[in-house]
Amino acid sequence: MNLLLLGRGKMGTLIESLATTRNHYVRSIDIDENAQGIALTPEKLRDVDVVIDFTTPDAVMENIAGCARSGKNLVVGTTGWYGKIPQVRKLVEESGIGFVYAANFSVGVNLFFEVAKVLTAGFKLDYSGTISETHHVHKLDAPSGSAVMLQRVVMEAGGPKVDITSSREGDVVGMHQLVLDSPNDTITLRHDAKSRRGFADGAIRAAEWLKGKKGFYDFKDIWREL
Repeated sequence: MNLLLLGRGKMGTLIESLATTRNHYVRSIDIDENAQGIALTPEKLRDVDVVIDFTTPDAVMENIAGCARSGKNLVVGTTGWYGKIPQVRKLVEESGIGFVYAANFSVGVNLFFEVAKVLTAGFKLDYSGTISETHHVHKLDAPSGSAVMLQRVVMEAGGPKVDITSSREGDVVGMHQLVLDSPNDTITLRHDAKSRRGFADGAIRAAEWLKGKKGFYDFKDIWREL
């Protein structure tokens, strides 16, 4: 596949390296070269199969709009824009492109979400809950997209809107924790990422899955198909 990577940060560099080992050709564009999505024209994207976005919350909406105009499928790993999901879904459906987004492309985190659904039963049995997340000091959004997704998973499974506590420390890749507490005991569910490799691998596999497809997809609903 011909992949266009938006963003040359640590994640972008890792995705480029892993995608190359999976026999994909990768071209990357930095944020400074793509102000307001100016590099995402039909002519410049003619040979691109899928675009992968790991930029910033300020840049991602213009990137989505540019890919929609150019008719190119898009995988978005950038977080911090989820308040505009209805707007993006409409844009994707009207343009006829394929779109996959994720709060977290790690398969392990998505397994974590599945277990969290089971624990949600505790809220009907006198348990209270908290969510905490810790990331490196360079992470731009707080709470993290994964923490917000965990909160949503709990609510969709019948639980309350659990409060989130965020911390930014050193070079922490990403830690997410759901704690249920009762007068009798405490249950702790925790995912601690060892590196960014799991996120990068999931994003590449999502791009492979998305090639030739149309529609709006959440990675948590399709990761079993990869």
